[in-house]
Amino acid sequence: MKREIIFKMESPYRGTFNIEGFRFGEGEKTVAIVGAMRGDEIQQQYICARLVAKLTELEQRDCIEEGKSILVIPSCNPFSMNVSKRFWAMDGTDINRMFPGYDKGETTQRIAAALFEHIKDFKYGLQLASFYMSGDFVPHVRMLTTGYEDVKTACLFGLPFVTKRKPLPFDTTLLNYNWQIWGAKAFSIYAGQTNHVEHETSNQTIDAILRFMKKISIVKYRPQKAGYESIVFDEAELVNVKAQRAGIFYRMANVGDRVNEGETLAQILDPYDSSVIQQVKSPVDGTVFFMHNRPLTLEYSILFRIQKND
Repeated sequence: MKREIIFKMESPYRGTFNIEGFRFGEGEKTVAIVGAMRGDEIQQQYICARLVAKLTELEQRDCIEEGKSILVIPSCNPFSMNVSKRFWAMDGTDINRMFPGYDKGETTQRIAAALFEHIKDFKYGLQLASFYMSGDFVPHVRMLTTGYEDVKTACLFGLPFVTKRKPLPFDTTLLNYNWQIWGAKAFSIYAGQTNHVEHETSNQTIDAILRFMKKISIVKYRPQKAGYESIVFDEAELVNVKAQRAGIFYRMANVGDRVNEGETLAQILDPYDSSVIQQVKSPVDGTVFFMHNRPLTLEYSILFRIQKND
């Protein structure tokens, strides 16, 4: 394992800002794995940190294939994490909305430019990303449909779902999008809460990444559990279930559950007398892909997203 500095910036007020990478194996730039780009992505950094430990062990046992190299970057934004801010603390900008970057631009543009310069030539790019809605969700691989996406390869992770999404204009500044445009097979992996450490989903994600690298002949590894035959669907197919009243959210279903049309998923309770003011029911047969997980809900908030059965 070789530890290297991806980007370095001096500060007159704090210690030097460093983005560090951990390189395993030698030869072809095969897989780049990027963790936390936002200051609250604790789970994503934790998964990458554990991957560093596991890959160190595999390298010591000569279990990385000859002529292949792996780069792991656990955190691209340690400054924001240190001060408990999701985005860049000085101006509120998001590093993952700055790619491919600009080396003479604002700070986050320069960070994105330096990062992308190091990872753009890898054959495969994996990003540990945070889910765009607060709540629980089924671990999955997500891809933008740029015309370069590779659904078949995404299924090699063995996670329950592979989702596709048509990019919006502002998505052209995402790492996943730019990786694809530059010729990498890019996959965003979503697993676990953003601002928490979840041991079980961390194990599942690490196993999925190592399973993927075994199947594309990068590491010698025996997965701890059998993977899934991934279900592939477009995110536009998800059915939203919204709150019709504000109140206490009392859930009765969980992510991953198979549900039937008309089945009660949750109740919304009056916060003063606990009477049921809404029975939240599934409008379709399907699988609970996403679920609101806070004790209170506002009117018209999305409580569930259901992956509809064919």
